[in-house]
Amino acid sequence: MDTRAAAPLPPQIEGWFKARGWSIHPHQQQMLTLADQPCQLLIAPTGGGKTMAGFLPTLAELADGAHEGLHTLYISPLKALAADIKRNLTVPIEEIGLPIRVEDRTGDTPSSRKRRQRADPPHILLTTPESLALLTSYEDAARTFAGLQRVIVDEIHALSESKRGDQLMLALSRLSALRPGLRRVGLSATVEDPDAVARILAKNPDPCAILQADPGPDPDIRMLTTEAPPPWSGGGGRYAMQAVLEQVKAHNTTLIFHNTRAQAEIFFHHLWLANEDQIPIGIHHGALAREQRERVEQAMVNGELKAIVCTGSLDLGIDWGDVDLVIQVGAPKNVKRLVQRIGRANHRYNAPSKALIVPANRFEVIECVCALQAVREHTLDGDTDHTGPLDVLCQHILIRACAGPFSADALFTEVRTAGAYADLPRATFDRCLDFAATGGYALRSYDQWQRLIEQDGTYRLRDPRATTRIRMNIGTIVDADKMAVRLHKTRGGRPLGEVEEYFASTLRKGDTFLIGGEIVRYEGMREMVVEVTRTPYQKPKIATFMGTKFATSTQLSDRILAMFRQDDWPELPTHTREWLNLQRKVSQLPERDRLLVETFPHDGREHLVAYGFAGRNAQQTLGLLLTQRMEAQGLNPMGFVSTDYATLIWGLDNVTDVAPLFSRENLMETMESWLTDNAVMKRTFKGSAIIAGLVDRAMPGGKRKSGRQATFSTDILYDTLRKYDPHHVMLEITRNEAMRGLVDFGRVEEMLDRIGDRIDHKPLSRVTPLAAPLFLEPGRIPIQGLANERLLEDEAARLMETAGLSLE
Repeated sequence: MDTRAAAPLPPQIEGWFKARGWSIHPHQQQMLTLADQPCQLLIAPTGGGKTMAGFLPTLAELADGAHEGLHTLYISPLKALAADIKRNLTVPIEEIGLPIRVEDRTGDTPSSRKRRQRADPPHILLTTPESLALLTSYEDAARTFAGLQRVIVDEIHALSESKRGDQLMLALSRLSALRPGLRRVGLSATVEDPDAVARILAKNPDPCAILQADPGPDPDIRMLTTEAPPPWSGGGGRYAMQAVLEQVKAHNTTLIFHNTRAQAEIFFHHLWLANEDQIPIGIHHGALAREQRERVEQAMVNGELKAIVCTGSLDLGIDWGDVDLVIQVGAPKNVKRLVQRIGRANHRYNAPSKALIVPANRFEVIECVCALQAVREHTLDGDTDHTGPLDVLCQHILIRACAGPFSADALFTEVRTAGAYADLPRATFDRCLDFAATGGYALRSYDQWQRLIEQDGTYRLRDPRATTRIRMNIGTIVDADKMAVRLHKTRGGRPLGEVEEYFASTLRKGDTFLIGGEIVRYEGMREMVVEVTRTPYQKPKIATFMGTKFATSTQLSDRILAMFRQDDWPELPTHTREWLNLQRKVSQLPERDRLLVETFPHDGREHLVAYGFAGRNAQQTLGLLLTQRMEAQGLNPMGFVSTDYATLIWGLDNVTDVAPLFSRENLMETMESWLTDNAVMKRTFKGSAIIAGLVDRAMPGGKRKSGRQATFSTDILYDTLRKYDPHHVMLEITRNEAMRGLVDFGRVEEMLDRIGDRIDHKPLSRVTPLAAPLFLEPGRIPIQGLANERLLEDEAARLMETAGLSLE
């Protein structure tokens, strides 16, 4: 326990609190007391005054007006959150009369203001990881940050598991080199492993004080009761539309969260059609035009909307005090995400947040019940500890070169102060440095990758004009290739948002699709812009927004498997309880330390179901590997489909011996051969190549490469490196990314570890209750193999026989 005396507030700030009858929360006072520490991590509930706790030491230190230049840097994962904090911070500063200038700096800030901020920075600057990285790239960075004392990282949980967080911590390593003694503060409401997040936040090897505020009352959270049971498959929650609408009517303001943009669009469309009372409802997600998002945000601030259908774009702490209900449509897949979303309701300390959860299908009922149990037990999930990604490091080296010459030894030492890179080997750093300088062995003869030169023991840009191109490509977010959507024949073509380039390529004139909750008609494409007109209601062709497709966390999957061990399930609705009991009667339920594999005939095909509970990406990979193994064994697989909990494969032949299919040795061998040349690896390579600076996503003049241009160039590069430089650092990065990202083979290995050789093979005569919903899942993947040839032969034989001919 800290025994230091409480740090006093300046009289004018203390008077402001007293005038309102407020008293400082204990954790806010503790932040003041520990303000001189090198690192502090505050974990406090939503509405508990985290932001004020983070800024109180800054306000106290700036109250006398003696400080010149930038004092505190506030970093947020969202531009909207930075703008919200600016509004909330300006009010007390003006009311108290403090001589403090506050400004924000994001991608939306005018370039003239950005230039002025570098020369004459405010006392408090609110920004994002990308904008901070850009600031560190300028030659005058040392002058800009000359007075910097504190850095506040808000919603640090959202950054600690992402490449944006890795980029941020590398930028902070640079700031600490410019400003020794710089203090760091992290703020969050949802941290599953405080020690791990503290290690990421602190400058290695500095300690980090962890402050835990009173968590406040448990949230009021339950499943929404509906007249109709959830469907067997699907993810839209449309069956609960009327029940959701009634809840919206009964509350002041409701946030209705969805896991994907496409689901949000569809739900909003049907909610609006059912909205006979014309209740004001909005929609908000990352693919909408900035102007539309800002209108919705302002309408929420003004209290003009009763509900907003949204995605992860509103996960974080925008302070809309009138929100008194959160509805999560679809299983949250991650307990921490659910807790974060629940916290959007009731931004008041010691007042419970109210939330309802709507399972989208029958199996999600089980997942939702398990998630609710975890919330009530205060058990979060997540995986914070990870090794710093090398593509982000390569970009950081180029950013550092933009700021001026540097010593490799000094930069290596600096980088190792960032937690995720604390154990970075010098040889690995040197490989990244060589890549940034020359492109690596196979590319060093090409002039475009000769970017750095070494002179007198320091590295510098070969051509100073390259700074423009490097700065234009700063960032770690690699979205699916998108095209702007604008209204045709309106002044300037009013922007509506963006759609995936692949989706745009499928459109024909007259096609209709949903965007921003309205149906539009495709009129044509001009200069990489999709032009549309409004159209009367009709059935739309749905835009496929890639966004983020969450996989059920390992911890949540384990809870489901633990629930299956119960003798009965009184906590489940009757329809779901009967479903599980029937599964246990005709087959068995999956267990955590065993693998249940069912085989049965259905509709003229043989089927195999593997209940791995490894998450959607891993189950998808398992389907690819198993069908390849089956193809090699002559079992003629025809296709598969995967969910978070199982993979269903269908084909021509019955599988009688499943053990060889799931042998670790066999699966690893298949994985290695499969990884050498496939679309997943090329797609992963493209993303990492953009981050590392091998290819540009944007070019001078403000134009972005089209997806086809980037794909063509990265595909050629990938094939070239595989052929001539198989040990190139970019191929190593690609493999590591694929194994934990799109392929997620790590969870396949985790599954194999927990089951060992304990496989329960159930040969059955018909479809089982647990397998039945898999037949209704979208995204079925056909296998082009020997089975097709055999079907053609069989069909030919039947035709010849019908014609009176025999092939014998």
